[in-house]
Amino acid sequence: MLRPRREGRVAATVPWLALAAVGLWVLVAGYTWRAPQKKHWEATGSVASLEVGAAVVLLVLVVGSVVARGRYVEALRSRLITGGPWLIAIAAWIGAWEALTAKLRILPLPTFPPPAAVVQVFVDDWSTLLTSTLYSSRLLLLGAVVGAVSGFVTGIAIGWSRIVGYWLHPVLKFIGPVPATAWLPVVFIVFPTSFSASIFLVALSAWFPVTVLTWSGVASVKASYYDVARTLGAGQWFLIRRVAVPAALPHVFVGLFMGLGSTFVTLIVAEMLGVKAGLGWYIQWAIGWAAYNKMYAALIVMALLFSGLLRVVFAVRDHFLDWQKGLLRW
Repeated sequence: MLRPRREGRVAATVPWLALAAVGLWVLVAGYTWRAPQKKHWEATGSVASLEVGAAVVLLVLVVGSVVARGRYVEALRSRLITGGPWLIAIAAWIGAWEALTAKLRILPLPTFPPPAAVVQVFVDDWSTLLTSTLYSSRLLLLGAVVGAVSGFVTGIAIGWSRIVGYWLHPVLKFIGPVPATAWLPVVFIVFPTSFSASIFLVALSAWFPVTVLTWSGVASVKASYYDVARTLGAGQWFLIRRVAVPAALPHVFVGLFMGLGSTFVTLIVAEMLGVKAGLGWYIQWAIGWAAYNKMYAALIVMALLFSGLLRVVFAVRDHFLDWQKGLLRW
């Protein structure tokens, strides 16, 4: 009676779909390497090697999650089980992309380049792509930090002081809803350089949601919290720093998350129109030369960069809002 139940429990913890994804990656690699194609692509072997590498890494993770023990291993196995369908879908999507472009030529060139053409960009044009990534990262971080800090301070001021709220609230309602990109014609005239104008636009796109959510968080703090702190002798600055700000942090991080999404859009538009370097400029330049493989390579880098920054925000939120685990999920 006990033995079948134990086997069933072990079988339930094996990430079978992730293991199936390993086999699918191997099949996709073999198809990429051996199937005839309409045109020779120099990086076809590199693409097949990357697919084999993905299969090997995934196999190591699957075997390790089954054989090893520990808290982190349990978390890895859980991720492999829940992410199994996505692992299969990604491998199938790469195989379909290879088939529809390089092998069967159903999707026309140069609008739809094969994976080998995109990988070749990282080999041939890595220096320009790296420089553009660094420029975009610098512009994004500077603008986002300026916008988030100024929005945080403005939101606290509006939520705490009636006088500040009286003067800033109408300005917030007038300027905030206007998209930051709508200020492009004015900003590039007012600011001395396109770089400073782009920083202002990125900061403006982050400032409004952070301000509104911080203000909402401070205004929604229960009055009883302040009463208890005042009873214990707390002053004005202590109430702001130790009561209002910690209670408003969940709203602040929601505003920061929304602000980052706005900064991504503003960053690319500003780089396409006003600066001479960056991922937005790189995409615009690639489209001008009909080099769509370079455009797709820049989009991949952009997706990795932006999603990485969002993961950093989530990690910081989990650190400061550790007490919220199990209560809120977003």
